[in-house]
Amino acid sequence: MSERPLPKLDELDTAEFWAATKEKELRYQQCANCNKITFYPRRVCTGCTNSKLEWKVSKGVGSIYSFSIVRLSYHPFFKQQLPYVVALIDLDEGFRILSNVVGHDAELVKIGMSVSLEWESHEALNIPLFKPVV
Repeated sequence: MSERPLPKLDELDTAEFWAATKEKELRYQQCANCNKITFYPRRVCTGCTNSKLEWKVSKGVGSIYSFSIVRLSYHPFFKQQLPYVVALIDLDEGFRILSNVVGHDAELVKIGMSVSLEWESHEALNIPLFKPVV
């Protein structure tokens, strides 16, 4: 069985995000200057370009904004997952994340479907995935 490709843990902007996943925390940033929520992690606010970004922890609840069902993949890990859902998830805190929807028939996934966070465990980090709320 092939293993999932994992992110680099030493990237300046995302290192703290991935370190928090080890504790099963889905973190995002909010600007202390203008209050804009920022995700994916960066060094400066996308609203006012201030560098006073504070880390917050998401509850991991949201809804599907858009999605695609992947039916063909050449990567060994993803090939064994077929078909799988890649979705843009709008989290209740006000940011959007790209992830997989798991634990549900891909054909039954719908835009607007409520989802909640589920973690895929690995030695150095955890991958945030989402499952439908039923």
